[in-house]
Amino acid sequence: MTTGGELDSKEEFPYLAHAKPRPGQIDMIRESREALRSGGYHLAAAPTGIGKTAAALAAALDIAHGTPNKKTIFFLTSRQSQHRIVVDTVRRINERRIDKHPVTLVDMIGQSGMCVQPFAKESPALFSMMCSTARREKTCKPWITKAPGLTKRILDSPLHVDELVNLAKIHRVDGEITQTCPWKAAREAANHADVFVGDYNHLFDEGVRSSSLEAMGLPLEDIIIIVDEAHNLPDRIRMTMVQTITPTIARNATLEMEEYVGTLTNIYRQSGADSTAVELDLATWGMEVMKIARRKTADLFRQLHNELRGDANELRVDVKRFNDLFHSACDEYEGISGQQTLDPEEQAKQAERQGVKRAHRMPLLAEILGRCDIDVEVGEGEDPMEPDSHRLGHILECVNEFGSTTALCLVFSAKGKEGKITSHLLDPGMVSGPVFSGAAGAILMSGTLYPPQMYADMLALPAEQTTKTAYGSPFAGERRPVLVAGDVSTKYTQRSPAMSDKIRSHIQALIDGTPGHIALFAPSYKMMQEIVEHTHFKGVRKVIESRDWNKNDIDGIVEQLRGEQNAGQKILLCGVYGARLSEGIDYNGGILDAVACIGIPNAPPSVLSSALKDYAGDRFGANNAWRYTVTQPAINAILQAMGRPIRSIGDRALILLLDQRHTDRTYAACYPKDLRMNATNTPLTTASFARRFFSKVHTIHEG
Repeated sequence: MTTGGELDSKEEFPYLAHAKPRPGQIDMIRESREALRSGGYHLAAAPTGIGKTAAALAAALDIAHGTPNKKTIFFLTSRQSQHRIVVDTVRRINERRIDKHPVTLVDMIGQSGMCVQPFAKESPALFSMMCSTARREKTCKPWITKAPGLTKRILDSPLHVDELVNLAKIHRVDGEITQTCPWKAAREAANHADVFVGDYNHLFDEGVRSSSLEAMGLPLEDIIIIVDEAHNLPDRIRMTMVQTITPTIARNATLEMEEYVGTLTNIYRQSGADSTAVELDLATWGMEVMKIARRKTADLFRQLHNELRGDANELRVDVKRFNDLFHSACDEYEGISGQQTLDPEEQAKQAERQGVKRAHRMPLLAEILGRCDIDVEVGEGEDPMEPDSHRLGHILECVNEFGSTTALCLVFSAKGKEGKITSHLLDPGMVSGPVFSGAAGAILMSGTLYPPQMYADMLALPAEQTTKTAYGSPFAGERRPVLVAGDVSTKYTQRSPAMSDKIRSHIQALIDGTPGHIALFAPSYKMMQEIVEHTHFKGVRKVIESRDWNKNDIDGIVEQLRGEQNAGQKILLCGVYGARLSEGIDYNGGILDAVACIGIPNAPPSVLSSALKDYAGDRFGANNAWRYTVTQPAINAILQAMGRPIRSIGDRALILLLDQRHTDRTYAACYPKDLRMNATNTPLTTASFARRFFSKVHTIHEG
């Protein structure tokens, strides 16, 4: 591995953010740059401390500025808190390039988060409705205000998104302060920027991608993609494809279509326009089909309820069965009988015609449902929701696009009054593969992108164009020892009040032996509540994560910990794997001394989890099925939690894993090879180990 003192003098690194690169950083720049040079992809399992943000930007900027055609870097993150790191890194790059052209950047979050209107504080659904109405009716002054000088000001120096918003509030037009829409200004400036910072959705949600790139004037083939925290990308893609249908949604969609047809009829009577006539004909066809499909949907749900066996409350629905429901509704409306009296030759011709028609029906019906432009009425105190016609259109689009593959899973759940059918895309590579292949290259990185091959498989990156490296940690192993409690487990068959007491005893022992703040993570809010919430731990004050916390609550955590530290108060910060406290927060300055990880966050058995394992087995081999879908995602969630206290070379922390299964072969194989585990079998040993560690580390650190 190359260190900062071993740079090849023949190589230039014009976009380094640091005068002295960290160990492994130059290796990552070289390998990333080499992949991008040929339009390929590099997966970097880069542990905390390697400086992966700076390395990825250095490599991408070098390639983007070294090609004849302008390339824009899309630095995509899953959390807003990570945007600031990117902006600060580009600022440092520019400080080192004082005599050269500075790197330009646009930082952008969701529309409501950047809005300067009072209704920005409303619920997402209400904001969306009010914003679209104000733009359509041209009553949003910030939206219609033109500020030609604002783009230049945004690009003059890299701005955090909140700085960009404040700038838009005080920007002067013709000498007067005039509020301008920051979101619109950011999209317009992105076309001229070297780096765009945004959410995954900008490229990996088809609807957002098409609208964003069109508004920015950027073709996908001119974009270099950097995916930060890339271990989150497969699940984020799956989440965007989750759609739901119930009998009520089918009923409401039909009523909305009737209202839409009525609106179009009135418009046509007034205008007589041919375009309106065409739209009215299509909408009428969709409405009549939905009247029949509504009844057939109710019948299907009754059948599914009757097909449940024993204590089961969910089952898998055959995609063809769901698809045929809507095709049979089309057939019934169009008067096509299943009883044919034609001669064989004519039957064959009609079957061919019907095959062509069937191929176009579902996309057409989905499009018509998506066009349904109505105002959704709500009761007093209720939030407006997306029209159910649009919801149904989304699931039909999903079925049409992926229904012919084994990658789409429909699950019926009997929970609730009616039950529901939910769509799940089992293979995120069907979405990510075309995006990556259409771009100019990509760097995917994460501290837990492990093993890189698994993510290359899941995201459908072509083997011949993909390089993969798991970089060694720059931290000395003795500065982050891992301790496994061999006398406890949260395995379902071993749970008991006595086992919970043992876990609590280890937590108390860690508190007793640790001088500062401790973060504790559990597989679920329920388990955290059962083991921690109602327990009094001596010598510490608990701060427990809530689902109701907002962005300000999360942003204030580190400063709260620092204030308590200065006051001499020790905090036990309690959160859940995969939630906001375990990912995305930069616990900098050595603010955490230890992390305790309860259990292993395996997904509970379900129809969906079984479908995922079966699909992974068929797609990636039986040996990989369990690891790709169960054990590795669980361990990677723990690795994310373990990495929270280690943010710089000088940090140190003790990690306590509260489950004996971590040493089993199944789970041990999922950890990086250079991670070593120590054993404890009693709380007394845990406390003793902690005291020795902090005594030794403080002595080394202070010396």
